[in-house]
Amino acid sequence: MAITRWDPYREVQALQNRMNSLFRDMNGENDPLAAASFVPAVDIYEDEKKVLLKLEVPGIDQEDLDVRVENHTLTVKGERKFEGEEKEENFHRIERRYGSFFRAFTLPTTVDTENVKADYQNGVLKLDVRKIGFAEGVRFTTGVAGITVSVTVAVDVV
Repeated sequence: MAITRWDPYREVQALQNRMNSLFRDMNGENDPLAAASFVPAVDIYEDEKKVLLKLEVPGIDQEDLDVRVENHTLTVKGERKFEGEEKEENFHRIERRYGSFFRAFTLPTTVDTENVKADYQNGVLKLDVRKIGFAEGVRFTTGVAGITVSVTVAVDVV
């Protein structure tokens, strides 16, 4: 009797393939090369100086990306085009997604929407949105009925 290594994800992957096939049949999509929209993964990081967004958009030319900021909403649009010169019957499997995408992010009111820096390298789009400066804090002391209270308040520098 041979010992076979059990892969718990094999059944899950088979189920996913069956579900994809079911939905594809229901939608009438028989063309495996049909452009399917996708959603690029994004990491968002914020510190006291900036908000940094990193979007994974490999295979997309920089000219095919559109970044805009309107009313404190940052939008990124783009399209990954299928450039297959091969005939579709020669493909064994197509797993990468093609088509257009649209992502929108609401920015905090503390950022400078006029100065957004973009950098695109190795399929990663980095968007650096600087915050409007804050003073370290203003310290004042007040006293009421013999009690002294010391308070530090952050002040927005505009």
